[in-house]
Amino acid sequence: MNASDIRFLFDYTYWANARILNAAGRLSGEQFIAPGNLSFGGVRGTLVHAFGAEYLWRRRTQDGISPTSMPPESDYPTLAALRAQWEAEERLMRAYLESLTDQDLQQTFHYKNMKGQEFESVLWLALTHLVNHGTQHRAEVAVLLTDFGQSPGDVDLILYSREKGRL
Repeated sequence: MNASDIRFLFDYTYWANARILNAAGRLSGEQFIAPGNLSFGGVRGTLVHAFGAEYLWRRRTQDGISPTSMPPESDYPTLAALRAQWEAEERLMRAYLESLTDQDLQQTFHYKNMKGQEFESVLWLALTHLVNHGTQHRAEVAVLLTDFGQSPGDVDLILYSREKGRL
């Protein structure tokens, strides 16, 4: 894995996030905060979890800081509040990714999970995990959005790649 590939994967992630967030913007406030049967609740809970994971892993990998909790769902009463924070996090993540070299991605880093257990990982693997994690939760939210009549459409990597002329 090289730095260009990692940046491409995150470009895809933010493209797909935008499609999900735009579709979520067509929900009523009640639909956005409605509880759901997913691991992290409904649309809001799942999106806050995905955002929180990006924040958490950037702090672990860039700053060497291991947050002990995820942002609470209640901090984001509206989609606009969540979107604003996520856009700020995206800028921080993109700046971090731009600073990485191919050699950096091969380095091992140490972190603690939220229970305080110590782990280590190779940087490229942790960042790829984060992309994959986002894909899982976008798919879950896409189902909920479709159930509310607001499908985000296709958010596949191959579609993004074709749109960007990467094939």
